[in-house]
Amino acid sequence: MNGYLKRILNARVYDVAIETPLETAPNLSARTGNTIMLKREDMQPVFSFKLRGAYNKMAQLTPAQLKRGVITASAGNHAQGVALAAQKIGCKAIIVMPTTTPQVKVDAVKHFGQRAVESVLHGDSYSDAYAHALELEKKHRLTFVHPFDDPDVIAGQGTIGMEILRQHQAPIHAIFVPVGGGGLISGVAAYVKQVRPDIKVIGVQSTDSDAMYRSLKTKKRIQLADVGLFADGTAVKQVGEETLRICKRFVDEIVLVDTDALCAAIKDMFQDTRSILEPSGALAVAGAKLYAKREKLKGETLVAIASGANMNFDRLRFVAERAEIGEQREAILAVTIPETPGSFRKFCALLGKRNITEFNYRYADSRQAHVFVGLQVRGQAETGELVRRLQRNKLATLDLSDNEMAKLHLRHLVGGHAPEVKDEILFRFEFPERPGALMLFLNSMSSNWNISLFHYRNHGADYGRVLVGMQVPHHDKKALKTFLDKLGYRYWDESGNPAYKLFLG
Repeated sequence: MNGYLKRILNARVYDVAIETPLETAPNLSARTGNTIMLKREDMQPVFSFKLRGAYNKMAQLTPAQLKRGVITASAGNHAQGVALAAQKIGCKAIIVMPTTTPQVKVDAVKHFGQRAVESVLHGDSYSDAYAHALELEKKHRLTFVHPFDDPDVIAGQGTIGMEILRQHQAPIHAIFVPVGGGGLISGVAAYVKQVRPDIKVIGVQSTDSDAMYRSLKTKKRIQLADVGLFADGTAVKQVGEETLRICKRFVDEIVLVDTDALCAAIKDMFQDTRSILEPSGALAVAGAKLYAKREKLKGETLVAIASGANMNFDRLRFVAERAEIGEQREAILAVTIPETPGSFRKFCALLGKRNITEFNYRYADSRQAHVFVGLQVRGQAETGELVRRLQRNKLATLDLSDNEMAKLHLRHLVGGHAPEVKDEILFRFEFPERPGALMLFLNSMSSNWNISLFHYRNHGADYGRVLVGMQVPHHDKKALKTFLDKLGYRYWDESGNPAYKLFLG
């Protein structure tokens, strides 16, 4: 292992890489009661740490190898590093990426590689792309630049550990490192543990791509049947032989985080830096938060490697939606209420003055109705107390905050046709986003009118968009007009909307 110290100290990375800053995250530090420091690898020219190892490997190749060209397989970030290195050194490169690679990474490879790189999309995961790259390597007699299981690549990534210890010479409790195939954590651990063995090196993986976690538990390489693709940069089915050997000796533990925790970490990073990490890039931040809470740490210094920022813009909608759940600041509940006048108003009163993030309701039958509601809370304890409060009032309540199907799909469904509903009128409202807006609406309407449909989603704007179905007899149309005018909210009559007639009417 002493050989890695020499390799890291002599690694050629700064021809293309920068020494990234080590910054304190003030908001996250205040919330956790510890000093959380961010190693900003998202600030590299390719927005990820991967160019360190890629360039160091290619800088060691002979002129004959460079003349023939190189090939690699990558989930996207290593590909950009190889592309930039090929352009800098002046050699040809073939880069194989899975078809699931975010378009932002595919486009970046073309940009950084320009004429030096040929991109090939193959398979659904890194492992599929890797197998295809090996076939092309033999066919074209190219040199393979492995994304993680290579001593020169590992040494290049290890320069991050060297920089951290140089930039912060005071005590560090632990360094948190995202883990896919293990190249980054192997390099960091090989350096840190031989220079400052008192510092813990802790890997972080997503729960659906935990090959290193399982391999360390069994002390042998485990191949996963499939991997999750949300954190695509670390979606590796099998870790490397060399990386596992190093991790078995130097890594203290691997912690696992789920998708919601990753989304919350992306939000944390944005609030502290105004930068947006990709899911894999936020792994270390999520792991540091989980570890600090689990160990009840206070007053310690924790370093998280923010490893990449190659985020597809269209994922931000999903991230924003799940971040509150990941921080346990949003509760998702399914509540059954009796289908009687006033029951909807009573239910809303029981929710109190909590900010409602979503409301889905559709008349089911003449006896009861099911409400899907999202609420802002301060944590699990408040969610539990709210559930108990509703149940004490004889409202069957189910906590869906950890139900993946409900969070992904059910929350966007309003219901279906309700043939028993008579005299239904459909209105679309703009409610002001302030506490009490919904109760003002409910208290203003006639107790003789039944709400047969209700859908609301907080969009983070000044006004909430609300869809309401009401059963209003024909002789009450004048009273309805008076109610709408007195209410003062902007509204549109959607009763003739063809989408309503097709799916809900």
